[in-house]
Amino acid sequence: MCTSIVSNRNKTIVGWNLDLLNMEYRVTSSDENVIIEFNDKTEGWMPLFGANNRGDFVGMPTCWPFDERSDPRGEGENVILLDIDLLLKKKTLQEIKEIADTRLVYSVPGLTFMSALSDGEGNVLHIIPGQGYKYYEKPEYAVLTNFSPFKGNSEIHPWMGYDRYQKADEMLRNASDDFDVKDCFEVLKAVSQTVCPTVVSMVYDVGERKVYWCENRDYDNISEKSLKRE
Repeated sequence: MCTSIVSNRNKTIVGWNLDLLNMEYRVTSSDENVIIEFNDKTEGWMPLFGANNRGDFVGMPTCWPFDERSDPRGEGENVILLDIDLLLKKKTLQEIKEIADTRLVYSVPGLTFMSALSDGEGNVLHIIPGQGYKYYEKPEYAVLTNFSPFKGNSEIHPWMGYDRYQKADEMLRNASDDFDVKDCFEVLKAVSQTVCPTVVSMVYDVGERKVYWCENRDYDNISEKSLKRE
């Protein structure tokens, strides 16, 4: 149950809340990236979310309610592998957009994972497997929680996060041109969760190539990492 935000004002600032229940994760950092990894019982530690030194950011909210159209069928591309390819700089955002425009993008059986992707220019790509994608060329701001932007609030579900979307949208819509890292953490704090708890809040100052994060809603204890530019 996650929240992804992008703000393009004086700076490009990306924010992400990872809301997670009963799964093992870790945050790792290097000169090239800051990554949130999950311990998969089959694949081991998988890099699924985070920022790289090219300016890309990857988030992957779960879409509620589940849409069976996202199940694998025929030939296509796995949305998780596309996300990993962007995070590890094997593909660019524009290359992934082209894939989403020309091929089926699917998730894993029984779960509709979405993509909340952005690049160093502040462009945003939201992929909803089985439904399509939405591309925003350097929008003033963008928000994605756990419901499909193609369906809006037409399908009510307790995990869909429509209230979180409305809160983040309101705060970003009214934000000033000097919206910065501290302001982004205020948005993430306002939409953080305790039932399905927010375990990582991450902010990326894209222009500075600097990543900030905290764990378990401890907003007074922020870690930071400067990435080495390409």
